[in-house]
Amino acid sequence: MVASTLSTSFSGTSSAPAIIVPAKPNALTISYQQLTQDILDFQKKLAQLGIRNGDAVSISLPNSYEFIVSFLAASWQRGIAAPLNPAYKQDEFEFYIEDLSSAVVIVPRGSYEKNIPAVRASRKYNAAIAECYLKGSRLVLDVKEQGKLAQRQSQTTSHAQPEDVALVLHTSGTTGRPKAVPLTHRNLTRTMQNIQNTYELTPKDRTMLVMPLFHVHGLLAGFLAPLKAGGSVIVPPSFSARSFWDDFITYKANWYTAVPTIHQILLKNPPPNPKPEIRFIRSCSSPLSPKTFQELEQTYGAPVLEAYAMTEAAHQMTSNPLPHKGKRKPGSVGIGQGVEVKILDDEGNEVPQGTAAEICIRGENVTKGYLNNEKANKEAFTKGGFFRTGDQGKKDEEGYVYITGRIKELINRGGEKISPIELDNVIATHPAVSEAVSFAIPSELYGQEVGVAVVLKPGKSVTEQEITEFVAGKTAKFKKPSRVWILKEIPKTATGKIQRRKVADSLLAKDKPRPKL
Repeated sequence: MVASTLSTSFSGTSSAPAIIVPAKPNALTISYQQLTQDILDFQKKLAQLGIRNGDAVSISLPNSYEFIVSFLAASWQRGIAAPLNPAYKQDEFEFYIEDLSSAVVIVPRGSYEKNIPAVRASRKYNAAIAECYLKGSRLVLDVKEQGKLAQRQSQTTSHAQPEDVALVLHTSGTTGRPKAVPLTHRNLTRTMQNIQNTYELTPKDRTMLVMPLFHVHGLLAGFLAPLKAGGSVIVPPSFSARSFWDDFITYKANWYTAVPTIHQILLKNPPPNPKPEIRFIRSCSSPLSPKTFQELEQTYGAPVLEAYAMTEAAHQMTSNPLPHKGKRKPGSVGIGQGVEVKILDDEGNEVPQGTAAEICIRGENVTKGYLNNEKANKEAFTKGGFFRTGDQGKKDEEGYVYITGRIKELINRGGEKISPIELDNVIATHPAVSEAVSFAIPSELYGQEVGVAVVLKPGKSVTEQEITEFVAGKTAKFKKPSRVWILKEIPKTATGKIQRRKVADSLLAKDKPRPKL
């Protein structure tokens, strides 16, 4: 039976290691017993501050033990944990703090004196400001300003309920104002169980966390699901290609999950020698090219399992299975994992197998709707209760899902629909290309044409014409790029995602002629 709340979801034995924070000469190793006690102690601190059911606790901390305890204690207290990227600018902090009417914002030690952007934004919206840090083995919550909680009485500690909102994250906002996604304890624990089932996680498994905990990928797949299985999580403060394999081997990890960008960075560095025993490598949150898939398997001698996820589904929706459970297909995100997956047309009708339409999902892990956004909620769900992902895709004869692109990012050249993901994968097979991203650019004749940005491998050179001819030799004529940009790097989000629209807008803006003075 699935655990209903985060406070009842840990499966580890009391003395088994839950969290390992790499450090020299000695790592910080936290047992399940110690982790539980630290969460309970921190929960009392939040209760004394006045945090009660429904209060948003914004957490602007790097990957750390402080983040882990803050997050879990807030949810156990029936508060709403709201992780924030510490690298945000003040305007961004203000948006998220105001949007959730945050009761308190938790920041690292020294932040108050430095008056960092998160502190200034908190003060503007009268949120309490508290620094969190380890003092020896004790976790400190140092309240600097009580803000709107000044008149609040101390609360008793609470017991979370399955339908309590445990977490709120915002969508990336590529098509407008970011939408607030509430995820309940039931949503989260269902995803944790789904991930455990997909990868057969056990107490013997130990993962290397490389994704940020303020993102649903790192939080659910890299952290919470392993704890649900009773395993251990190695938590460095950030991803470092230089120290990744040293830590992986030293602390005996046997799997990791990451975005393709991180896989590509690791592949650019020498592999460990001898190779560690890697049970599997998981890839998610952005399309993995078949080329990178093959390079990963050849380099590390481990099965690569691509998955498909989104914030609204509390992360995972589909995944390729472990080798003994089924096929893993390069270019496919696999089959549904504890959720129903259907390919539906605009009217909500299922299309024939092999036909491309919108990927839609239904399951216990899926949010019931965005916060304070009735219009978005009407658009997001079918009459049958399926959530519209906004991704176009199709299923093959074995039920494996193939994503062909974001519906709003498909390139429409004179009525011909072109999948940017397909083009990315084609261009990535060029021997000189390291990364590629395709997108629509305006055309007077066709409405839209194909634009492509590429990053070359070190020491390689290629011309725009050579890229164009390479694509023309491998695809239909109408898919040939009309413009190619050769860049030193492609801009990405903090979690390593490429946002096609932003790349396109940035490059096209630079092309605009400047007004004459």
